[in-house]
Amino acid sequence: MKAISYARYGGPEVLELGEVDDPKVGPDSVLVKVRAAGVNPVDWKCREGYLDPVLPAVFPVVPGWDVAGVVVQPGPAVPEFAVGDEVIGYVREDVLSRGTFAEYVAAPVRTLARKPRSLSFEEAAGLPLAGLTAYQVLHRVLGVKRGETVLVHAAAGGVGSIAVQLAAHLGARVIGTASEHNHDYVRGLGGEPVSYGDGLVERVRGLAPEGVDAVFDTVGGDALRASANLLAPDGRLASITDPEVVDFGGHYWFVRPDPQDLSDLSDLADQGALTIHVSETFPLSRAAEAHRLNQEGRTRGKIVVTLPH
Repeated sequence: MKAISYARYGGPEVLELGEVDDPKVGPDSVLVKVRAAGVNPVDWKCREGYLDPVLPAVFPVVPGWDVAGVVVQPGPAVPEFAVGDEVIGYVREDVLSRGTFAEYVAAPVRTLARKPRSLSFEEAAGLPLAGLTAYQVLHRVLGVKRGETVLVHAAAGGVGSIAVQLAAHLGARVIGTASEHNHDYVRGLGGEPVSYGDGLVERVRGLAPEGVDAVFDTVGGDALRASANLLAPDGRLASITDPEVVDFGGHYWFVRPDPQDLSDLSDLADQGALTIHVSETFPLSRAAEAHRLNQEGRTRGKIVVTLPH
């Protein structure tokens, strides 16, 4: 089958389109014909070898963890799905090898849920990793409740834009950091935008003089350190990018596959409580360009790689 792969760590130039072996479908797996695959910052971090200490590579590596597609063969121990079912998945395993930038992927059933009917395949492909990250941090780590004030960093990005919508759906007041050209976008998601940079603490304090109840950090560094000064007395802090968060009494979170969480997100999308903004799509042959754009870190919403029907 055709796939994008890399035979060594490096920049986007190591990505090559070619033929790889067809995936084998284990008892607990589902063979999915890929219609679209979301692009995430972790993809280029894996490609450059930053995650090698925890996720060793079996070369050649097919990148990509997000998928939206159609079931073509369920494994013999998988009654949950049938041929023709439309699914989404956060297809992460314990090694880097069989990703979603390919015509087909053998996805463990624990990574899949039914695709939201209301979303296109391209939109649905942008939901799994970013959606699960936002959902798990807000529910399991921060425990956001109705009436609380939540600060979301990078509120126009892939994770941030979903976190703003989910927190607003929970009944929270949401303040979101974003570049000025994204302020209207953040407002449309249900957040109150504030600009990055010098004076951030003062700007947030102007909106929430007594501090915020929870901070969802997706940036790290200066944003994380500023966040520690913005918490109300019993405020909670979580980061998905900077382990230093524990030094401020917060929690570091690495998203994990969860079919129930993914199904809940799919339901929220179909209820109209959650939308996915796709900023740009690339065919599989231009996956390197998609990686380069994602690595620049200025994307509104999601970048998606598409495959022919």
